[in-house]
Amino acid sequence: MSSAGQLDHSILSAGRFRSSAVTDPSTARAHNEDSYVNRPDLGIWVVADGAGGHQSGDVAARLVTDMIGAVPGGLSSADLIAEVRLRIEQAHDSLRAEAARQGGNAVLATTLVMLLGHRNHYTCFWIGDSRAYLLRDGRLSRLTRDHSLVQDMVDLGMISDADAYAHPRANVITRAVGVGNASAELDKVSGLLKVHDRFLLCSDGLSKSLPEDKIARILATASPPAASLVAAALKAGAHDNVTAVAVEVLS
Repeated sequence: MSSAGQLDHSILSAGRFRSSAVTDPSTARAHNEDSYVNRPDLGIWVVADGAGGHQSGDVAARLVTDMIGAVPGGLSSADLIAEVRLRIEQAHDSLRAEAARQGGNAVLATTLVMLLGHRNHYTCFWIGDSRAYLLRDGRLSRLTRDHSLVQDMVDLGMISDADAYAHPRANVITRAVGVGNASAELDKVSGLLKVHDRFLLCSDGLSKSLPEDKIARILATASPPAASLVAAALKAGAHDNVTAVAVEVLS
């Protein structure tokens, strides 16, 4: 896991999973507020993006990934889900408490997208605008719906998907770990795993830099995919921290 100020890269395999992870601050940012977990041995992968414009976003992202990455091994699927949800709630409480201690308008917050893989099933949790994609049988689908102001505007028919990327308030998220209600408002989707499935978790620095057809092409052909995806986002002029965690289901 990492929130380092320079490119960080890891490639790991365990059981039926092979995964790669890369984070880069981008040339436009001196500091990286993204963090990730790459633990195929536990069946846990996470991308967290410290909320832009807030104080200590990198601290918030690292707190969440450190807590989730320390989940013990050997848990059943139900116990694993319960444990990670508990840890997210603990991080949410800690960040809210620290913001209250600092006073004023202090906010310590982070987005979160997480994939859990156990036996033949996967579960994806998210809050904020970091995304999860699934490439299956050559077709890319987005598993997550952004918790953002522009996504709400798209849903209401006020703007198009294409307009959302260039909207002046495209960086405004409506949910995050560390802000809002007493509990973190996570969304969830789950399903069956299939051999050769490829998942991508990414921060918005990647999803706002690359069209989905290019994401699909790189995810399908690159080995390992994460490095190629981040390199493509940087080449496209990414102006925010860029993180990709790619997971392949083996036979």
